[in-house]
Amino acid sequence: MRIEGIHATPGYSGFFFDDQRAIKEGAVQDGFTYDGAPVTEGFDEIRQAGETLIVDVELEDGSVHRGDCAAVQYSGAGGRDPLFRAAEYAPVVQGPVAEELVGRDASDFLANADLLENLQLEGDRLHTAIRYGVSQALLAAGARADGTTMTDVLADELGTEPATDPVPVFGQSGDDRYVNTEKMFVKGVPVLPHGLINSVEKIGEDGATLLEYVEWLAERSQELGPEEYEPRLHIDVYGMIGEIFGAPYDRDEVVDYFRALEEAAAPYPIQIEGPMDVGDREAQIEAMVELRMGLADAGVGVDIVADEWCNTFEDVRAFVDRGAADVVQIKTPDLGGIHRSGQAVRYCEGTDTRAYLGGTCNETETSARACAHVALATDAAQVLAKPGMGFDEGYMIVENEMRRTVARRNRAQRPTNADEVTADD
Repeated sequence: MRIEGIHATPGYSGFFFDDQRAIKEGAVQDGFTYDGAPVTEGFDEIRQAGETLIVDVELEDGSVHRGDCAAVQYSGAGGRDPLFRAAEYAPVVQGPVAEELVGRDASDFLANADLLENLQLEGDRLHTAIRYGVSQALLAAGARADGTTMTDVLADELGTEPATDPVPVFGQSGDDRYVNTEKMFVKGVPVLPHGLINSVEKIGEDGATLLEYVEWLAERSQELGPEEYEPRLHIDVYGMIGEIFGAPYDRDEVVDYFRALEEAAAPYPIQIEGPMDVGDREAQIEAMVELRMGLADAGVGVDIVADEWCNTFEDVRAFVDRGAADVVQIKTPDLGGIHRSGQAVRYCEGTDTRAYLGGTCNETETSARACAHVALATDAAQVLAKPGMGFDEGYMIVENEMRRTVARRNRAQRPTNADEVTADD
């Protein structure tokens, strides 16, 4: 089925763009915003409205299939592409991108997505957000053309066996880390709460504030969670452990702090995302390897999650090859085409690194649903509830998309009455 047209409309995403460097350098929060001047190129304010570019792919049967171009909350940080301005990129999608894709067969999803991934304008690849959003629309169009689910299209293209149950969803609390986490407990969310520990104030100058929070998580989960509830605790510290303790990361003081986190989380497993941010990929890998080896030597069972400086497919491969993390976050908007996220999950197969299909609160319901299909197609270790920081909406979107897809695939695979009679005969 031919692609007849590609259209782009600027819109809003599910959260905001934040200047991470300015926040780390001490920008003071003023209500929902921040006081002070931005320091990252492209920002007009430290916190500004998130944007998306809504992409419609029109097929020859008249059907229209959507994808949303989105970029992470902390754009321009940690080696990522610069701040995404939707209106600036709409002409690119409706111009050069459309010129390459219109007329092609929508059933050829991987070929179309690879063409988009490798397209260059004036010697540069397209912004990751464009590759991300247009590829979502191509995936939806491919599913329409094949009369199947996006999960099945991806599984066929990637050579995977899809998950038969929804992948564990990871809820994120935002700054409302107590109330939103209680909501997660009541709903029995399997991985939680993210926590947004992105300042010294939130972790405590000696780490005590985070320890108290982890103790509360373990206690409150038992009070509010469903029967036989056994969550996995996942805290994103945005490099703050490195800020308060410094290098080297395998010394007794650091290892003892991780042991205290493990004890506070008991009886639940705990994983810490982004324990440090040392400024570039190679140094980050070395620091993560150092910490992971130190924890292993001391018998401390806290897993560490790669985040900062692990953005592209090549970054994921570098962290996995070096054994720099127990879990690697695959930040879907940063990888470009959505198929690249699936390929990154696959790269973790056969290693001792688990794949967390992540992304950002600053996406949309369309991109979140598309990622739910990537999670199912690749049977990732966990998938982020997104968009937004209110938890409930993102959890509903991702969890329900997986549940209805699993149910649909089960119905399609159920034998008909005629099949059952033939088998019995």
